[in-house]
Amino acid sequence: MTTELDPLFVERCIEALLFAAAEPLSDVDLAKRLPEGADIAAAIASLRARYAGRGIELVEVAGRWRFQTANDLAFLMTEEREEPRRLSKAAQETLAIVAYHQPVTRAEIEAVRGVQASRGTLDVLLELGLIRMRGRRRTPGRPVTFGTTDAFLEHYGLASLADLPGIAEMKAAGLLEMNLPPGFSVPDPLGLRPAGDEEDPLDLDDGETPEFAQDFLGEPEKADG
Repeated sequence: MTTELDPLFVERCIEALLFAAAEPLSDVDLAKRLPEGADIAAAIASLRARYAGRGIELVEVAGRWRFQTANDLAFLMTEEREEPRRLSKAAQETLAIVAYHQPVTRAEIEAVRGVQASRGTLDVLLELGLIRMRGRRRTPGRPVTFGTTDAFLEHYGLASLADLPGIAEMKAAGLLEMNLPPGFSVPDPLGLRPAGDEEDPLDLDDGETPEFAQDFLGEPEKADG
């Protein structure tokens, strides 16, 4: 007979794990460390409600959970944070094309921008971890395809690619003119291509376990000999 876990105990466990984690944790990551039968969804919902409106909030990024400073208090951290690396206009345009057209090849990026893509621009985005090489297109030459990463979602505060702004949001932000050409549309990154039919995936190392701060643990055991 399985003993029902105290909901408050589960909340405290998740709270401790998220505070100690070096990166956001998914439900699967949490389940691996919690007792069997823990109601993770209910605990997350309760924690989000408890931290809502406080200086630290529980948020979802790229399908994983983390505690972060409330958006309206970001100004308090300006002196402690390093100046972020600014992307050039070419890099911003390239990143936007990858985000909305993925999986996309370098040639397709050039076709959308109307200019030749600098290798340095793609290298910068790869170095920053905002995009990744995700596969090879099943066409002559087997060109590499590019897509965004979880770091891209985390950087822009998006839970998933479905949260990328559409036409209405872009108009409201002044990024698009009100009078658009007939037939104009914003690409849908979730429904453009059946990726499995047009590309072969690259080998990716995605099996790493999350790192935790261990300053609260005892001294490590010395190896024999």
